[in-house]
Formats: sequence, structure tokens, C-alpha cells
Amino acid sequence: MPTRRVTIGSKVGLHARPARLLVEAATAAPAPVRIGRTEAEAVPATSILAVMSLGIAGGEEVVLTADGDGAETALADIAALLSKDLDSAA
Repeated sequence: MPTRRVTIGSKVGLHARPARLLVEAATAAPAPVRIGRTEAEAVPATSILAVMSLGIAGGEEVVLTADGDGAETALADIAALLSKDLDSAA
């Protein structure tokens, strides 16, 4: 299963707006994506409740996993999104 490590770019971490943007991207992704501090703790990135329950802070490193057709593309797109400061986006 492909994995990717990324450092969260939003200063407040994955709360409210950044979490919503992640969930929207994961929902549109061509393969199911999971996120967590470790692979064992990973939750579906399509669930805003699950994502926010992780309590991931800004600057923290997370692991993204995906499986199936389009997994590498999904990971690249979501890693690029999460590395940005999503709090300052309009």
C-alpha cells in the first residue's frame, strides 16, 4: 500500500477549515485515503469527525495511505494540499 509522509502546513493543524478541505479532497480522490500519525492509527480522510478526532497540530508529521487505482495521484495531491497553510486561503 503506498504511503506518504507530510508535515501539516496550517498553524492550527487539522481543525475546522483545513479539515474540511482535506475531506473534500479525499472524497474527490480516485482512491480511498487514510490519515494518521502512524499507519496503525490512520482513519478515513473522508470523515471530518474522524480527522478532527486525531487532534493533529500544525507542524506535525502525518502518514497518508491509499490503496487501489490512482493511489499515488491521490497521495501526491493530498500531500501537496496539507503542506500549505490552509488557514490563510481565501
